[in-house]
Amino acid sequence: MTQSGYVLTMGEILVEILATEIGQSFRRPGMLMGPYASGAPAIFIDQVAKAGSRCAIIGCVGDDDFGVLNTERLRGDGVDVSGISVIKSATTGSAFVTYREDGDRDFIYNIANSASGHLSVGEIREHLLKECGHFHVMGSSLFSFRIIEAMKKAIEAVKSNGGTVSFDPNIRKEMLRIPEMREALDFILDYTDVFLPSGHEVMLLANASSEQGAIDELLARGVREVVIKRGKDGCSRYDSNGVRHVPSLPVTEVDPTGAGDCFGGTYIACRAQGFDVDRALSYACAAGARAVTFRGPMEGTATLAELDAFIIERKGAQS
Repeated sequence: MTQSGYVLTMGEILVEILATEIGQSFRRPGMLMGPYASGAPAIFIDQVAKAGSRCAIIGCVGDDDFGVLNTERLRGDGVDVSGISVIKSATTGSAFVTYREDGDRDFIYNIANSASGHLSVGEIREHLLKECGHFHVMGSSLFSFRIIEAMKKAIEAVKSNGGTVSFDPNIRKEMLRIPEMREALDFILDYTDVFLPSGHEVMLLANASSEQGAIDELLARGVREVVIKRGKDGCSRYDSNGVRHVPSLPVTEVDPTGAGDCFGGTYIACRAQGFDVDRALSYACAAGARAVTFRGPMEGTATLAELDAFIIERKGAQS
């Protein structure tokens, strides 16, 4: 999927504020830390930039410090932020996160009613679509029909210009109960070249009753490659020629938020730069593993040089 031009994404940009203690409840006062720059598309595109690819994001922030925090972080890491609109009548989105004893997380979001909820066709910068060689869709961004309409326009424009599309479903099962949402997801999947689900998500948009059946179904409908993120078990990549399994690197998890976005951003950036599949997968697994060792959703994004050092360090620790 080597492409000239930008890697482009679109969607929510927000700040994340974290509980400091495991098992901390938001039903009573407690210590918090942050704000951290966040939003799944923002983390993805920040990692693309860190990995050395030209890239941009389309999104909305409020006219406030949280918006400046995000925009300056992305700009500083090399992302073209000309597609970010400042909505003066709205505040930047937010997510409050607390960590359960079992390792899972609970979130309180303000996205749909934030500046991100204003994202629509009217916010799309046409010059970014013309320069885009690859467009990435994050399922978490499909929270309004205005955004879905904008996504469809961007996908059709990029594909008509000979570009490629990747899709990380990153969706909750209940979203599939909304007929319009299911139709939108099917539309996106029909244009998808690289599908990037996490574990069980590979079966969410297929009719098959097994993982392999779902993979076969996805490839038959035109998806070129299915790359399944398996967390501590690494990843698996499927295409018409077979399968590759790549193990993860052993780490001590600090914060899992953003790991899948770092994996996807690294894989897409590496493939856009012409890396072969094995090298791209190796870097992607390293990016996901390294990301969980940092507190904060975007704090673990890394350059390829940093990933090289991380791979050497982790392999040395194994021997």
